[in-house]
Amino acid sequence: MASHRISVRIPGTLGRKLRRKATLNGRPESELVREALEKYLEPPAAPPSAYELARAAGLIGCVRGGPSDLSTNPKYCEGFGEDK
Repeated sequence: MASHRISVRIPGTLGRKLRRKATLNGRPESELVREALEKYLEPPAAPPSAYELARAAGLIGCVRGGPSDLSTNPKYCEGFGEDK
């Protein structure tokens, strides 16, 4: 694998955190930096749909005692789209 070398200056506190994390994980500091850069530079994931957000919030099927499906029962569609 061809590699590209760069030099980066970081604050002392960040350097200590990096050193501590590398020691705890038994991995080189450079490996942790590469991993963090990969994660930071990967393309953003597609935002969740409105349905996915509603489902995650527990809003799908949260009404009790109502009709099971308004969209398929013609009784509930009477007058829909008509001028008043």
